[in-house]
Amino acid sequence: MNKVFGTLAVLLLGSWAVAAAAREAPTSFADLAEALSPAVVNVSTTQTVAAKGGPEMPQFPPGSPFEEFFKDFLERQRPDGGKQHRATSLGSGFIIDAEGLVVTNNHVIADADEVNVILHDNQTLKAEVVGRDAKTDLALLRIKPSKPLVAVKFGNSDESRVGDWIIAIGNPFGLGGTVTAGIISARQRDINAGPYDDFLQTDAAINRGNSGGPMFNMKGEVIGVNTAIYSPSGGSVGIGFAVPSSLAKTVIEDLKKFGRTKRGWLGVHIQSVTDEIADNLGIKDKENRGALVASVTPKGPAEKAGIKGGDVIVSFDGKRVGEMRRLPRIVAETPVGKAVDVVVLRQGKTVNLKATVAELEEEESQAAKQGKGKSQPPVVAASKPVPGLGLSVSPPTPEVRQKFDLADDTKGLVVTGALPNGPAAEKGIKPGSVILEAGQSAVGQPADLIKKVEDAKAASAKTLLLLIDGPNGPGYVVLKLGK
Repeated sequence: MNKVFGTLAVLLLGSWAVAAAAREAPTSFADLAEALSPAVVNVSTTQTVAAKGGPEMPQFPPGSPFEEFFKDFLERQRPDGGKQHRATSLGSGFIIDAEGLVVTNNHVIADADEVNVILHDNQTLKAEVVGRDAKTDLALLRIKPSKPLVAVKFGNSDESRVGDWIIAIGNPFGLGGTVTAGIISARQRDINAGPYDDFLQTDAAINRGNSGGPMFNMKGEVIGVNTAIYSPSGGSVGIGFAVPSSLAKTVIEDLKKFGRTKRGWLGVHIQSVTDEIADNLGIKDKENRGALVASVTPKGPAEKAGIKGGDVIVSFDGKRVGEMRRLPRIVAETPVGKAVDVVVLRQGKTVNLKATVAELEEEESQAAKQGKGKSQPPVVAASKPVPGLGLSVSPPTPEVRQKFDLADDTKGLVVTGALPNGPAAEKGIKPGSVILEAGQSAVGQPADLIKKVEDAKAASAKTLLLLIDGPNGPGYVVLKLGK
């Protein structure tokens, strides 16, 4: 009996310890809302749009006398006689400087002809766009108030935890200052909104019009910029997303200083390390697989640092990469010109390198690939099937380059055919793709690839790692070895 009571006592004490460690729910958010609301503004935009609707214009031969007649007639049938009209939309924002700097979402002011900020006291002021950043959906406005304004400061979103209380203040559906409360539901959400997705998720009610408004912690600090919602109905279903302050703060500082964002650039094309790729590369640490380098930009920072295709970047500037999508953000937030330590895995060994971060220029983004198949000469005799992979390849001869519209300096093996149900087709490899490497070795002749397949089979391997340059750029693919 005593043993039972002893066990019960331990359980009760354990429960008490957990309860004591948890933060108590606030009895009211009133004081916090009263202090912060004056710093939250409504952002009103207007733009000129052409009237739509009404019957469509029939197709006439160029110069037909009926064309002008029908044009005049149809314009009279359209709303406003086919004239342009002004459209107004509303969003939210918050003041970060008493002199009149306002943060909001880029999509709130996108394509606007005029932007106005409506203060807490209903005073309307014309706003100037200081800068905007489409990749993080942030924008900075400037207004000229007659007196200093109430401003708020950014907090450290990295310190926030799932389950922490937060409040959101904004302008849902144009209703004006509205306060909602909830908790942080999740961190580091990737919703495919941009290359640097790292959203905080909350169950606080966020609706249309809340975009650009602040998410506050219980200290009254901005830890997020409310940006997006998940909603089949268009209203709040308890899944809202905010740009974390750790990201927003650096972007806003750049917009304030330069009117644009200055991001670090490494010059690598990367991809995730899948289970199949990890097995081929001998990576056993599932928690720290890093980012696999598919290719490096010629004369870029990565190439100058000695980073090579096939390397797996596991640490950058002392920060663990963990998974592929973290690396672009880590690099982007690194000051331009800074020399950083880079740790890579190369053929099973750890290699320490030093890279100097350059500035990301828009023109450095991946170039659009050329169209395929402008001319169709017959496939030349150099094409050979590769047993076990379900494809045929050829060196990049002039005829093959012409057929698939490839550059004159193309290297590797061009895929000239793929069996419908073969290993290559299963991975989406299509004619015109270029095999650059097999088993992390360059291939230039069909015999090179065939030997790689034979060697892999002789070693009882079931898969082969290929580096493919396809429509979306270079990337590693693991193919099953068939019979």
